[in-house]
Amino acid sequence: MRVPLSWLGEYVDLEPGITPEAVHEHLVRVGFEEEEIIRGDVTGPVVVGKVLEFVDEEQSNGKSIRWCQVDVGPDASGKQDVRGIVCGANNFVAGDKVVVTLPGAVLPGNFEIAARKTYGHVSDGMLASAKELGLGDDHAGIIRLGEMGLDPDGTLALGSNALVLFALDDSAVDINVTPDRGYALSIRGVAREYSHATGAAFRDPASWLPANGGAHVAGSSAKTFDVSIDDKAPIRGRVGCSIFVTRVVRGVDPTRPTPAWMSGRLRLAGIRSISLIVDITNYVMLELGQPIHGYDLDKLTGGIVVRRAAAGEKLTTLDEQERTLNAEDLLITDGSGPIGLAGVMGGFSTEISDSTTNVLVEAANFDPVSIARTARRHKLPSEASRRFERGVDPLVAEVAAGRVVQLLVDLAGGTPDDMGSITGAAYVSPEPIVLPAGFVSSLIGYEFTDEQIRSSLSEIGGVIAESAGGSNAGPSNPSDLSVTPPSWRPDLTDKWTLAEEVARIVGYHLIPAELPTAPPGRGYTVAQVLRRRVSDALASAGHTEVLSYPFFDEATNDLFGSPVTPAAGTHVPAVRLANALDDSQGWMRTSLIPGLLQTAARNRSRGLTDLALFELGLVFLPEAGAKYGHAMLPGAQRPSDAQLATLDAAIPPQPRHIAGVLNGDAVVRQPGERAQPFDYSHALDAVRLIGSSAGVSLEIRQGSHASFHPGRCAEVVLVTQSHATDLVGEPSDTQASATRTQERTHKNLVVGYAGELLPAVAEAFHLPGRVAAFEIDLDALSAVAGNPVTAHEVPVMPAATQDVSLVVDAGVASADVLAALVEGAGELLEHARLVDIYAGGNVPAGTKSLTFALRFRAADRTLTQAEATEAKAAGVAMAATRFGAVIRD
Repeated sequence: MRVPLSWLGEYVDLEPGITPEAVHEHLVRVGFEEEEIIRGDVTGPVVVGKVLEFVDEEQSNGKSIRWCQVDVGPDASGKQDVRGIVCGANNFVAGDKVVVTLPGAVLPGNFEIAARKTYGHVSDGMLASAKELGLGDDHAGIIRLGEMGLDPDGTLALGSNALVLFALDDSAVDINVTPDRGYALSIRGVAREYSHATGAAFRDPASWLPANGGAHVAGSSAKTFDVSIDDKAPIRGRVGCSIFVTRVVRGVDPTRPTPAWMSGRLRLAGIRSISLIVDITNYVMLELGQPIHGYDLDKLTGGIVVRRAAAGEKLTTLDEQERTLNAEDLLITDGSGPIGLAGVMGGFSTEISDSTTNVLVEAANFDPVSIARTARRHKLPSEASRRFERGVDPLVAEVAAGRVVQLLVDLAGGTPDDMGSITGAAYVSPEPIVLPAGFVSSLIGYEFTDEQIRSSLSEIGGVIAESAGGSNAGPSNPSDLSVTPPSWRPDLTDKWTLAEEVARIVGYHLIPAELPTAPPGRGYTVAQVLRRRVSDALASAGHTEVLSYPFFDEATNDLFGSPVTPAAGTHVPAVRLANALDDSQGWMRTSLIPGLLQTAARNRSRGLTDLALFELGLVFLPEAGAKYGHAMLPGAQRPSDAQLATLDAAIPPQPRHIAGVLNGDAVVRQPGERAQPFDYSHALDAVRLIGSSAGVSLEIRQGSHASFHPGRCAEVVLVTQSHATDLVGEPSDTQASATRTQERTHKNLVVGYAGELLPAVAEAFHLPGRVAAFEIDLDALSAVAGNPVTAHEVPVMPAATQDVSLVVDAGVASADVLAALVEGAGELLEHARLVDIYAGGNVPAGTKSLTFALRFRAADRTLTQAEATEAKAAGVAMAATRFGAVIRD
């Protein structure tokens, strides 16, 4: 909220000569974070001058200029100061009072004014246009003060400061208003808060501005403008509109300019001046916090009805965009249909224009939830919706409408009409809140006196009485207080919010800075420990963790979200956003890999070519045909367990994955060594590292995936045992882990894929060369990693090592052969690993040779070679039975 200091000073006493920095300091004291200071970007001397005479001169370049003699008021000695000034405009006459920027002045854009020779004269200053002063876009002619109504009686003194006329000497402070304090989105609200911070006298404009527009309106409305509220679909049982006030002003002059003081304040407040009528409505909105809408009365058809939209109904808003409405949208309608999105934006058909002479003024109060949903649904945030969705004082609507009438009469020459209306239920004060004795001090940690509590709550507008029960009430006693919040504070709903107000008004600095004693805890969960361990392991191995956006198009989800390409006309189940930031990227990700590819491409475009990236995050995998996102929770209260369960059921499965992308060189070129690019083996190494860090057994098998190279894709299988086993061997070798138990019933679950991406996929993401990638379901690993990883005894008996080469059909997976070999060899086999695959002239066509390195060991004795050979033969026999394996000659 931008607050011009001159405007603020109208409603609260500011210290003489106060600086914006000091205003910020005071407002920070009552909880408003400072944003920035906005100062006028014009510095003097800029004065009022009078054109005494001028001579038109044609130049050789075809341009015509005027050599003017301008009186800029008395000089330091009191004598008349007449300056010769060259001007290219011709919209003025002798005798006009104008704005003169004298040498030394600085205009927007850091444009310094100096006496300079031009067109054969020394121009001692410049006659200024509105654009040159930063007041608007008009630079066709200079400012004529009489034409703008700034010198109606001709008494404006020459040489007086023109910056004051246009509020160019003013400055503003910008503060951050939190969502629960919408009343501070007004000069009225900020002035009240400044009063709280400093004790300065506050003058509430809503208490003295007449509701009917002041003395300009004679009597009460004799004619009623027809307004009805027909809300048949209230949200949370609350009707969308509680009060709707209308006033009529006729004979408005649309050609009148906005006064300089008003446009200057609007500019400092961050609102562009549009036209006098629109500027007045914006001015009152900023002044009182009540959004106002003006209709061209002659464009209305019949009366007004406030109702919900019909499904599929359409409305063209002021930005000339046709919008398809939702049944929850609250509308302003007349006999022709919708003419505005209530509390958000008016309709194009009844907008104020240059031909408007009769104005219908609307000041209403709308339900915050309804307005917030409409604004987000249509991606149409506005200054009005920003205030309504935070809560607007329901008692200020009539005053604001009268204030607009008053300004339209005073500034636009209008005549107030007796026609008008006030429709809606009478305001009902909220139920009093019981504030137990001693509660504030016990909650805040500072001993507040009874007088401090009472005065603080009275100062913010609360009505205090001795407690007799009320909202949030338990058993009361005579020392408890009953506090009725003011109409402009819908955020005060319980004793906790009242306690916060006492602390805020009395002063946060009184609260002692003491750290609470941390309660004993159980430490990280198994899943948290696993995530940290896996991330640390990858980072230690040289991978860089990144975060990427979770939004993609449907085609990307189809490619990466399933091992198999979806059939024509079908898609991988995915979650579509109802209000996407970008319609082309409106789907939640089903895989982490696309985001990593985008990150890699972005880094390559910036010269970082050797990349090993990984991300740990959620993916969104809805069940086919299921509907999600339809649960609604109540506001301003804690949901029940049943409501929370319904909300959980409305959320699709969101497993946590870990994925990586590798591109460029794993080993850079250096003396005596060639560069070694990343390939599928590095992705497999990363998977093995994840498995060992998580303390789980992962097997890597030949696989296929729609986004991976068909010959360089492995599926990652999580191996769990039906009985507890004693895993030994090298933990990083997750292709095979022999066990010291004969109970080897395995439950295998595919938890991810690794390898190299299709070249076409890499090219689509602008990544050259080979791109290795992996992705693993980390939640699946967490589910079986509950027991801590423990160290095993170092074996003392010597090992017996043997190799074996088996010939099998080319289509048999080496991991399956290895599993059979391990199972058949029995408990003496300590470790087994595939070390070579060969297919060539020395083996039959259509087969391949698999060479395994085996290590045998007994816990209680030294094995003989015969025992080792016997165990190996048993393993070979099992492989022969299952896959027809034969020992290679």
